[in-house]
Amino acid sequence: MRLLSSLWLRLSLLFLLGLLLFLGINTRRQGTATVSLLPPLPQDPQIQVYFNHSPSAMYVEPYRQQRRLGDDLEAEIVDAIATAQSSIDLAVQELNLPRIAQALRERHQAGVQVRVIVENTYRTPFSSLTSQTTQSLEDRAQQKYQEFLQLVDQNRDGQITPTEAEQRDAIVILQNAGIPILDDTADGSKGSGLMHHKFVIIDRRQVIVASANFTLSDIHGDFLNPASLGNANHLLAIANPAIAQTFTQEFNLMWGDGSGGQPDSLFGVQKTYRPPQSFKLAKNSQITLQFSPTSKRLTWEQSGNGLIGKTLAQARQAVDIMLFVFSEQKLANILQSSHQRNVKIRTLIEPSFAYRDYSELLDMTGIALLNAQCRYDKENQPWRSPITTVGIPDLPQGDLLHHKVAILDQRIVITGSHNWSDAANHNNDENILIIDNPTVAAHFQREFERLYRGATLGIPESVKEKVRSQSTRCR
Repeated sequence: MRLLSSLWLRLSLLFLLGLLLFLGINTRRQGTATVSLLPPLPQDPQIQVYFNHSPSAMYVEPYRQQRRLGDDLEAEIVDAIATAQSSIDLAVQELNLPRIAQALRERHQAGVQVRVIVENTYRTPFSSLTSQTTQSLEDRAQQKYQEFLQLVDQNRDGQITPTEAEQRDAIVILQNAGIPILDDTADGSKGSGLMHHKFVIIDRRQVIVASANFTLSDIHGDFLNPASLGNANHLLAIANPAIAQTFTQEFNLMWGDGSGGQPDSLFGVQKTYRPPQSFKLAKNSQITLQFSPTSKRLTWEQSGNGLIGKTLAQARQAVDIMLFVFSEQKLANILQSSHQRNVKIRTLIEPSFAYRDYSELLDMTGIALLNAQCRYDKENQPWRSPITTVGIPDLPQGDLLHHKVAILDQRIVITGSHNWSDAANHNNDENILIIDNPTVAAHFQREFERLYRGATLGIPESVKEKVRSQSTRCR
């Protein structure tokens, strides 16, 4: 009888294991909790997609040694850099991940040409700041410095030694290796609005393009907050020489003669207008690419936001949106027209920007906030038929929604570094990609659904109370 019971138990366990395998579900441990991984989605051969909060992958974060869900975006960048045989061009607003800097140094020492462009705010190594300078930093910069200190100060004595800087300060690693670095003051100005790109070109054949800066907070999470798992971001690896060459042309405009000293670099609106370009990758795959900023002398339709608007207007069934900032009125107006055509619209905005007076989330819910001068934006247009499928995601403490994404009809994806704002459109160095590919769209759709499931939708009572108090204060 015991033998039969034991046999039955074994058969039952085998059946359950087979069922789990059939369903494509793996159980792994994240910290002390058991989590279930979703089955990975198919990848397009030419456009690979990765998310740092992916529910179908798990990795050990290399700096805090935390086991967590997600794709290791830093590892994807490092692995791509390691394949370079002739050239690496990297343009990113902020770089502080030492493994990326070390990978660049290794390829530079192997004879690969390496060029780096960053935003001027992040050009000076943190480790070179004096104690007096660090004490005078503004709150946000002070927090960044404290995060940096936790990363680099390996013996935890509160000081950064030259050896520690050489090992963990990304900018110092590049400088000591002799890798040329430029920022957006190389044109003789005080800098463009923002050098906001996040891309790497490998051998002029492959492009890594992301919503994430190459930083702890954008990829892995903050040292000062153990609950942080990194701002919600993604990364694309595109294997197409024509697209890589177009990114190289953008890089070369900014690079000029590099560190040669001539003020021939072009940033911001100093660049000539570059219209959108479309690239056919396969039978059912196309990418349209445009770089910002666009001069206000040109029409809005010619701009990056104009390209986004033209694409949004093509939606026939559904538009799902996840954005860091949404303040472009004309895009909200286009979405309102789509809503009136019975296109289903769902939108998630980063909580710290969602309920500001310039946020288009308010328009979509049919309300408006006055600014400090008791005035509405002159172009403000609250929807006559408000929707309740807009709101904010539930994120780990300290993390942000950093995507700049829309998914149309589960087929077309709008992405890139470009926020849906006037600043991105007319001031910043940015990129926008329109990807028509259902395989790629499925990855972004899964990310949206992940964020939407736990989202807080509609207008919170605190914002409604603010509207009521404004009506009294500004009477």
